[in-house]
Amino acid sequence: MPRRSGSLGILAAAAAVLAFGATLLAPVGPAGAGPAKETPQLSREGRWLVDQHGRIVLVHGQNLVWKHDPYVPPDSAEGFTAADAEWLAEHGFNGARIGTLWAGVTPDAPGEVDEDYLDDWQRVIDLLADKGIWMQYDFHQDMWHETYGGEGVPDWAAERPAPYNLHPPIKLSFPATYITPELATVYDNFWANKSGVQDGWAAAWAAVAERWGDQPYSMGYDLINEPWAGREWLSCPITGCAKSYRDEFQPAYEKATAAIRRADPDGIVWYESQLLANQVPNSRFGPANDDQVGYSWHSYCPFGYLDSQGIPIGVGGCKAYDDTHHRKALEQAETMGATSLMSEFGATDNTELLAIDTASADDHFASWMHWAYKHWDDPTTADGRQGMFADDADLSTVKTEKLRTLVRTYPQATAGTPVDLSFDPETGEFSYTYEPSADIDEPTEIFVSPIHYPSGPDIAVEGGRVVGEADHNRILVEASGTGPVTVTID
Repeated sequence: MPRRSGSLGILAAAAAVLAFGATLLAPVGPAGAGPAKETPQLSREGRWLVDQHGRIVLVHGQNLVWKHDPYVPPDSAEGFTAADAEWLAEHGFNGARIGTLWAGVTPDAPGEVDEDYLDDWQRVIDLLADKGIWMQYDFHQDMWHETYGGEGVPDWAAERPAPYNLHPPIKLSFPATYITPELATVYDNFWANKSGVQDGWAAAWAAVAERWGDQPYSMGYDLINEPWAGREWLSCPITGCAKSYRDEFQPAYEKATAAIRRADPDGIVWYESQLLANQVPNSRFGPANDDQVGYSWHSYCPFGYLDSQGIPIGVGGCKAYDDTHHRKALEQAETMGATSLMSEFGATDNTELLAIDTASADDHFASWMHWAYKHWDDPTTADGRQGMFADDADLSTVKTEKLRTLVRTYPQATAGTPVDLSFDPETGEFSYTYEPSADIDEPTEIFVSPIHYPSGPDIAVEGGRVVGEADHNRILVEASGTGPVTVTID
């Protein structure tokens, strides 16, 4: 069946007319006051993600990226169904980074939107939103295109540059193709907007914002997964390739942000650091020119990578690596004027490493997205031992030790400011302290792991009280005064 396409220009014009009409009809409030935010979406306040009630949100999520054509998981047990959304919510995964790939949005030509592709993702998005799961839209790419053994960009954006097009392309195992001269040139051409390819990428983001700018449980737009610096890549591990950030990455991101803002003035736009910053945390973004910006970063400890390749040196050194990476991420976000999200980590069944990663995230109040929910025959991964299940089509084949490590008791929404957080995945012992805010009427919501308390959780609250329960294993806590609230569970 042919897929529907739409004209981006027509969509943009219609959106402008609707926005103008809404402005004329909107009630006038006090000077400087904005309308009350009713749609559940995340926004940035300082370093934090906050919900529509002003509560600070921590996200523990999963990556959902189907890397094969048609770049969206099927409505099947192997892919993604209502059972998957329920499974995520029941296990406390309140976030999803979803691979709404550029190759699917405008597959045939710049500005020609495949509405059927967006509809296919809408099915998944509706399932996630129905369970209150926050969603980040991700233009995922690895090694640019299938031509180079990767995926992510449309065929029209993958024209091979001369003189490399005189011979067959080099296609190595992930991630080795990145360092080839041809692929480095392809990325350089993108950053230089050669043949208008970058303009087409920004236009595709405008289409995504047009479709999902008002989508409940949106947490914004991850502009490009693990960008490559091109021929300057050799300087990135040493100097952080500051010139590439200044002259290439940030101007491109600002262009995409401007395109998104024409349809969505408030959604978070996530700037992602170049690929090698996953191992050497030296991102070099400057101050952002937008107040709803996030820093999207990945954490893949080099010792963990060596372990995955059969070099058994242990992952104990990853504790110092993680602490440094989190500290550098917070510093980068502060420089940008942004919030932050560890949008990838894991890609392994090594639960010792996963325990280190998640404990460090707790120490720094970091939100995260684990890679990955299902393996989905990932063509671009350095470690095939990933995903939560031995069989993607059977949720009963969950990897139990991995599940016990990643399913954590934690505060999903805090009516105040976090002070201290700890959780032991071995024993289930949990402690959380926060300073309550008198300006927030909604309670604090704490997810209580369903697998760590075989006799039921023993819950104690100092400075407050449990006032109820919510779906998907959550308790509701309110402060009894103005002092700190401490919740302990064992």
